Amino acid sequence: MLYMLRMLLLALHFLFVGVAGLVIGLCRPFNPDNSRLFARLYSLPAAWLMRIKVKAEVGPLWDQPPGCVIVANHQSNFDLFILGQVVPQRTVAIGKKSLGWIPLFGQLFWLGGNVLVDRKNAYQARKAMQVTTRILRNDTSIWIFPEGTRNPGEHLLAFKKGAFHMAVEAGVPIVPVCVSRYSKRLGLNSWRQRTVIVRSLPPIATAGLSQQDLPVLIEQCRTQMQQCIDRMEGELAQS
Repeated sequence: MLYMLRMLLLALHFLFVGVAGLVIGLCRPFNPDNSRLFARLYSLPAAWLMRIKVKAEVGPLWDQPPGCVIVANHQSNFDLFILGQVVPQRTVAIGKKSLGWIPLFGQLFWLGGNVLVDRKNAYQARKAMQVTTRILRNDTSIWIFPEGTRNPGEHLLAFKKGAFHMAVEAGVPIVPVCVSRYSKRLGLNSWRQRTVIVRSLPPIATAGLSQQDLPVLIEQCRTQMQQCIDRMEGELAQS
């Protein structure tokens, strides 16, 4: 019963934010701070409805000036309600083209200045890469999930190279953001509060690196994030 009520309230909230956000987006289309505002509107009430307490430890992320590549692990469709609370100023995201067809949300994603990519079209993917390089050089950060798909498992999937390629191409830092494993512990049929830790790691510099350095850079980032996620799980187990 609680599960059904909660999902209904989340759907109504999603619809309300879509309408309100559309009005805001039409008043200030493609403003680089739209995404942060929309993310807060989605995440704060939704986290309360889901009884999720987000413990944000993201000093390195918020201290980093705009114009970096932010990489995070991707667990479920509820990531927006958790990570939305820590999106920094002047940040846009990269998403698959199909997101643009979701009623209201797709229009907000577009009006937020986010980049929609058709992964099956090599020409469009290369064109999107050029757009992201210009965005990064315009003091705007890009948020991306390097695993490329949802992964509720204990171990991170292999990272795709796109995020790292654009960081090296633009010569900007990479800021890893790690989320504790919450997806299998969501109790949507319970009112008990659950804590999710979101922790950012120190920026990884890419200045002076070339495309030949990508494999080492990717493995360095993935290893640091896996170790951080494992540590957070240990902390939650002891709390």
